[in-house]
Amino acid sequence: MVSFFFSDEASVFLGSSLLLALLLYLEKELDFSEFKPYIQANYPLVFAGILNSFAELVMPDFYDNWEGYFNFAIVGSFIWIFARWANSRKQQQELNFVAERKAELELLVAKRTAELVQQKEALQEKVEELKVTQTQLIQQEKLASLGELTAGIAHEIQNPLNFVNNFSELSVELVDELNAGPLQKLPEAEKEHVREIIQDLTQNLQKIHHHGKRADSIVKGMLQHTRASTGQKEPTDINALAEEYFRLSYHGLRAKDKGFCAKLETHLNNNIPKLEVVPQDIGRVLLNLFNNAFYAVQQKMTSNILENYQPMVQVSTKWKGKTIELRIRDNGCGIPENIRHKILQPFFTTKPTGQGTGLGLSLSYDIITKGHNGEINIDSKEGAYTEFIIRLPIKNSR
Repeated sequence: MVSFFFSDEASVFLGSSLLLALLLYLEKELDFSEFKPYIQANYPLVFAGILNSFAELVMPDFYDNWEGYFNFAIVGSFIWIFARWANSRKQQQELNFVAERKAELELLVAKRTAELVQQKEALQEKVEELKVTQTQLIQQEKLASLGELTAGIAHEIQNPLNFVNNFSELSVELVDELNAGPLQKLPEAEKEHVREIIQDLTQNLQKIHHHGKRADSIVKGMLQHTRASTGQKEPTDINALAEEYFRLSYHGLRAKDKGFCAKLETHLNNNIPKLEVVPQDIGRVLLNLFNNAFYAVQQKMTSNILENYQPMVQVSTKWKGKTIELRIRDNGCGIPENIRHKILQPFFTTKPTGQGTGLGLSLSYDIITKGHNGEINIDSKEGAYTEFIIRLPIKNSR
């Protein structure tokens, strides 16, 4: 059978030897490693061809006696090749199946690992949120305690303030009596001098009385703000409420930062009717919005982003059909677009820890929308301005 490919015994021997060398070379090459089983399957045939040609060439008598066995060895080598190839193919299929299953398992493991990593990150975010919430609740508790302390101080101030106001009024009356009675009995030379003193004294008492009333109004506003809301709606002058808390917020910030100064603008429609609202609740909303506005312009001023920057906060009211519109606008840092939708969410704040609870705007939103059937909207441009727009119905039902 081998002689079919080669012309004589010498060429068969030589060809088989070269084929053996080629197979040994290919078996060592890494590029043919996947064909190694097929290469090894040819060794028996090559060895049979070498022995067959060698015996026929060197020992012809021996070969003639055993030629059948030599041919049987060659045929058996061919059978071995096909059997080995078939077995290798089956093994390759099994290996491919195992590789596919391995790839599937690796994909499942990678997917599950990614899910676990995502869950871990989500849990870490929740833990951080809980820590922030805990800090904010602690701060809120401190603010509540501060509110109680403020209420107590305001009550204590109220008593001596009442004496100041009452005695200033009484002193003005006494000066009037002095001017009408004993002054007339004095010599003309002394009347003019005494009259000037009385006039100065009257002006001083009027100033004392005016600022005493002003202090009394502030103290009452503080008491009203710290007092728990009864939920009772009553006719309220929204202009007076806005102006009162506007000044209170500004002076409150100036008390903490002496160098802060801002331009205050009021554009109030004096023809708007009184609104049926809960004064304490609306006062909380206004104070929170004013505080945020002054905080924004203060941050922009201290950042020195703009030269000759003039902080300004505006409040305006308008009568629009069946609603009263109140706008609070500042020329501060503005609200970035990517967080604007979160501003009214509970516990969300852009202020550093300890400076804000993240509850002010969410509570304000609930007070306006749920408590007074109104609406609150935000218009802002980052780096330029922020404007809160409150609309309250004139006929407000509980």
